[in-house]
Amino acid sequence: MNPWRILAFLTLALHLAWLAWILLGWLVTRRRPLLRWLHILSLLWGILISVFPWTCPLTYAEMYFERRAGITPFERSFLEHYVELLVYPNVPPRLLMGSAIAVCALILGIYIRRYVRKADGAW
Repeated sequence: MNPWRILAFLTLALHLAWLAWILLGWLVTRRRPLLRWLHILSLLWGILISVFPWTCPLTYAEMYFERRAGITPFERSFLEHYVELLVYPNVPPRLLMGSAIAVCALILGIYIRRYVRKADGAW
């Protein structure tokens, strides 16, 4: 099997793991300050990458490996290319990005709520 194709697949898997971390990381951060701050920074990165016309470094890596493997790389963001095709067909990209921002903001709200209620030591 082509090693570039394997690297492209591994980058895709890492990208999916990153999305899972952003969505579910708050479940494992209680009483773990280092993980909590890493997750908050990840959420902020997720918001920034959705708001500004930036491309995620993992997307660049995946596209590079696909080109080297002889696969035509996708031209849109990771969310637009994979998530929209699999989960939300025919959804406008702005709605998809807006939903991603809303989810990240909601999770940040969970952290704010934990901080406000930190008297119980669970922040």
